[in-house]
Amino acid sequence: MTSDTPSVLQTVGARLRELRLQSGRTQAQLSAATGISESTLSRLESGQRKPTLELLLALSAAHDVTIDDLVRAPAEDDPRLDQRPFTRHGRTFVPLSRTAGGLQAFKVIIPGRTSDEPLEQRTHEGFDWFYVLSGRLRLALGEHVMLLGVGEVAEFDTRVPHAFDSAGPEPTEILSLFGQTGERIHVRASTVR
Repeated sequence: MTSDTPSVLQTVGARLRELRLQSGRTQAQLSAATGISESTLSRLESGQRKPTLELLLALSAAHDVTIDDLVRAPAEDDPRLDQRPFTRHGRTFVPLSRTAGGLQAFKVIIPGRTSDEPLEQRTHEGFDWFYVLSGRLRLALGEHVMLLGVGEVAEFDTRVPHAFDSAGPEPTEILSLFGQTGERIHVRASTVR
């Protein structure tokens, strides 16, 4: 083991929680998919249990990432961000922040839509903020459906049933800031005197 091993293992829990929340799954759903008990998943995410190779293999398969992606630790001397895109539910996510847990920033590319089928809404812990960079976004938030164009912003608690998609055949690009519950995005700076 290198001297960095303990610090790398401490970041795995936050990374596992981040991946689970990004996928919109609960610990119960992830438990069913991996065969790992909910209590073990909870202890892994909170850092109370160190992951074994067996657990990492099952979790990397469930999240469709490599084990390296699960245990990644940012290089301390390298200020560049690891912006390897990943795909979830047909959407491309480009990470724009390097922290595991806490506030996360992504550029999301959503393919165009060819049908008007209703969006399947989901809920999960957290708070989300979208800024439409290009295209048009269709956002279903509870019983409300909104269309957002370039430059428009939406902010909402992700415990409210929600879903989003392109509003037409052209792809939509958004900037997404996602935080844990209670971490609202502050869009105004306070004045310093």
